[in-house]
Amino acid sequence: MTFVKRVVLDTSTLVSAVLRPTSVPRQAFMKALAEAELCVSVATLDELATVLTRHRFDRYLNLETRLEFLALYRRHTRLFPVTAEDETVLPMRSRDPRDDKFLALALACGAAAVVSSDDDLLSLSPYGTVPVLTPGQFVDTELAKP
Repeated sequence: MTFVKRVVLDTSTLVSAVLRPTSVPRQAFMKALAEAELCVSVATLDELATVLTRHRFDRYLNLETRLEFLALYRRHTRLFPVTAEDETVLPMRSRDPRDDKFLALALACGAAAVVSSDDDLLSLSPYGTVPVLTPGQFVDTELAKP
């Protein structure tokens, strides 16, 4: 039986991964894609779709390419049922309530790590038993076998 570690990537990491192909967030995305199960919820997917369609990113990368990345990401993720209520009953919440969706998802999927560039999430590491890692820390981390 093969065990795969589950990883939650936050929106800031994913946006950097798509906009900057040679970046550390892109390396973290590629590592997670190759070595882990990428976990999402409806709320995390919706936020990513909203952010990727912002016109301010047009000068960096055309909309079509950003939407292709979103479609690729969706194809390689596993959807977990996380509700808005799940976000409100967390044992500890982020100082930015918009980040609670990633914490609730990490608990729901039993994540081995949350990968983020957001100081509000990073300040919570570890979140219970789940490390919250920068993309660089994640790239340098070996995903332990269960």
